[in-house]
Amino acid sequence: NALGNSLKFALLSVPAGMAVALAVAILVNQKIRGITIFRTIYYIPAVASGIAIAMLWIFMYLPEQGLINTMARMLGLPDIDYLKRTEWAMPALAFMSIWVGLGPRMVLFLAGLIGIPQPLYESASIDGASSWVCFKKITLPMLIPTTLFVLVTSTISTLQMFTPVYLMTQGGPEGSTDVVGYHIYTEAWVSFNTGLASAKSFILLLVIAAIAWLQFKLLQEREMGGTA
Repeated sequence: NALGNSLKFALLSVPAGMAVALAVAILVNQKIRGITIFRTIYYIPAVASGIAIAMLWIFMYLPEQGLINTMARMLGLPDIDYLKRTEWAMPALAFMSIWVGLGPRMVLFLAGLIGIPQPLYESASIDGASSWVCFKKITLPMLIPTTLFVLVTSTISTLQMFTPVYLMTQGGPEGSTDVVGYHIYTEAWVSFNTGLASAKSFILLLVIAAIAWLQFKLLQEREMGGTA
């Protein structure tokens, strides 16, 4: 169940987080005065304290005084206690994760965008290609190594998630957010089954190692295909 919750969390947060990060990276890659300030602002959540961020989002998710429900009432929508509802707790954590992980993912995508040779875009522009065609035929293919790296590191990060669950939901409601990291913690320090917790930690290590190996394998095959 804990592994299933972790996979559900990864499916909710990783694809959406990567899409948002890529969109922001494209925006901050524009040559506009003061764009460095925006890049810094987007990265602030990544360097802030995890505990402080979790507390901030607890207040944002409050059913009556919280910012999200206050804005919802302005739109005529009902209050929702996001962290106490089984159908909303995991999406709420995933939404927070997208915001927190925006900075690192954006920086990686930005580095990939900067590394794309500009003559490719110039040639496509001369041939009459639209911005969407350039994005689909040039940007996305050239970003495949970066995208794969972001995908793997983001997935590993979601499997290791602990602090937000510990502070915001404690694995609830009804075990809906009992992810692997928090499950191992409760096994060791609540139930005091340290042996079982160690075994589960080792299994998690094997899963993470397998994901990392798969990444290197795919990158190696792509490099060999590109040089062939």
